[in-house]
Amino acid sequence: MRTDCKTRLFVDAQLGAKLAVVLNRGQSHYLVSVMRARIGDRVALFNGQDGEWVSEVAEATKRQVTLRVLDQIKKQQPEPDLWLAFAPIKKARLDFIAQKATELGVSHMVPVMTRRTIVDRVKTERMAANAIEAAEQCERMNVPTVGEPIKLDKLLRQWPTERKIMFCDEDLSGIAAHTALAAVGDKPSAAPWAILIGPEGGFDEVERDLIRNHPNCMTVSLGPRILRADTAAMAAISLWQSALGDW
Repeated sequence: MRTDCKTRLFVDAQLGAKLAVVLNRGQSHYLVSVMRARIGDRVALFNGQDGEWVSEVAEATKRQVTLRVLDQIKKQQPEPDLWLAFAPIKKARLDFIAQKATELGVSHMVPVMTRRTIVDRVKTERMAANAIEAAEQCERMNVPTVGEPIKLDKLLRQWPTERKIMFCDEDLSGIAAHTALAAVGDKPSAAPWAILIGPEGGFDEVERDLIRNHPNCMTVSLGPRILRADTAAMAAISLWQSALGDW
């Protein structure tokens, strides 16, 4: 069977041979008006649970496209359990974080409101949409979830007991991240982790003490230069994936 697919879509539907999948209006418009899909064209589908499947267009209008699922082309594979907890920043850079964290394999993103956070509103629906688009393009098999904004102290009070925290401290006093992570154990890590990134200007002293004193915290440095929040997030994810993830 021909499996070449110009388009790859994330769908909220069960996938299996001979099942029908009805796309939402936005996806239908994209497939017909942008990708110029026609009856019989192939489309790759994934839902984060059932692997990736090749389907074909069975019915198509600008408002609604129905796909018929054919064969599985990739099995679902487990991924590292890595959260990104970060102080939200301006819109364009927030889009960048959502897209690139998805490409780098983060499983969950949560905006953290701190005393120096300058953004008072986060469009989590926009973050989720950016994550879906990035997962479709990078051939990732699932899409990270996006949590609602939460205050730092509340987040730490509710922190899961089994999840470790990689705290990227902007004062550069922590152990070099690659050294600290290499000492944790064998790859891949069995334990769930999170990376915590502060706002522009950093955490204040009260917040830093709160984080450092958390029993799950490992304080690390990302090098001799002060990084922007979005740069720090990508550097930290890359270091963690290299040491403990699936790279």
